[in-house]
Amino acid sequence: MKHDKYTSVYELVCKVILEFNVELDAKIDTVSGPNTRLFGGDAPLNSLELVTLIVYIEEELEVSLGHSITLANDRAMSRRVSPFSTIGILVDYIVELISE
Repeated sequence: MKHDKYTSVYELVCKVILEFNVELDAKIDTVSGPNTRLFGGDAPLNSLELVTLIVYIEEELEVSLGHSITLANDRAMSRRVSPFSTIGILVDYIVELISE
């Protein structure tokens, strides 16, 4: 069951990223799959773009999967590894939140 949930969230996140790429100058190249960098270091998103992507993902989670969650919260900000650093880490974080 966990795998199915992960797959659903992964596909949703990738769909949102591909739609969001239209708005970006520096596109997020998802060729690396779950290892695709999103934020931090040499990642393609700046802070404002990350916030926008988070909002889009939250909206799509509610519309498509019926889960209303807040991704940018104290729990996310207090983690040693940012849940927004790669697609895979973000998907793991979302699955953790919707499984509670």
